[in-house]
Amino acid sequence: MGRVALVSGGTRGIGEAISIALQAAGYAVAASYHGNEEKAAEFHRATGIPVFKWDVSDYEACVAGIARVEEQLGPIDILVNNAGITRDGMFHKMTLAQWNEVIGTNLNGLFNMTHPVWPGMRDRGFGRVINISSINAQKGQAGQVNYSASKAGDLGFTKALALEGASRNITVNAICPGYTATDMVRAIPQAVLDEKILPQIPVKRLGLPEDIARCVLFLASDDAGFITGSTLSANGGQHME
Repeated sequence: MGRVALVSGGTRGIGEAISIALQAAGYAVAASYHGNEEKAAEFHRATGIPVFKWDVSDYEACVAGIARVEEQLGPIDILVNNAGITRDGMFHKMTLAQWNEVIGTNLNGLFNMTHPVWPGMRDRGFGRVINISSINAQKGQAGQVNYSASKAGDLGFTKALALEGASRNITVNAICPGYTATDMVRAIPQAVLDEKILPQIPVKRLGLPEDIARCVLFLASDDAGFITGSTLSANGGQHME
């Protein structure tokens, strides 16, 4: 296929599944990460996918990191903005640092990652930008005002940028996963999962990272060229809009 895909937060959880699925589909894949050196090294050994370390909340780091990816693999055709963090707390106890950290990574990170690759996509007349948002952007969540706000901002970013990219054959779409079986969700006590979370999900199971990866594969493909500015909900029926 020859196209180059970059997945931020691409060495763990949903991002890991996305990176592996894109590689299996024939894309040349790069995965960026920020914190977990051991996991990134393990991911690279297992998959052969090159990994690059930088903080998506830092614009200059993104510019430099993306330049390294393009030097090694070529111009980026597919960008999956998956990197995200949580700093949960009820709003009356939330600190400014908790707010700024989440907004900086989850919302500013979209600008920081997309802005450097956008001119090249425009010049080449092709691009796919896929933003991983959240069910909590759609319905809200107590204790996650910062996270819900950042992920809702991702949806506005998606719609507006889709309008700018459409005439250049660049699509911009978002995916809103529901509860997905990542390490973070698996850390929830089983009794809480069984009694509080699973009863909210009509299909009666957690999503799998591979469920989200399949959504990315479709949106990255030529078959999805008529879809832009859209939000694909992958939540087992927990929230519908």
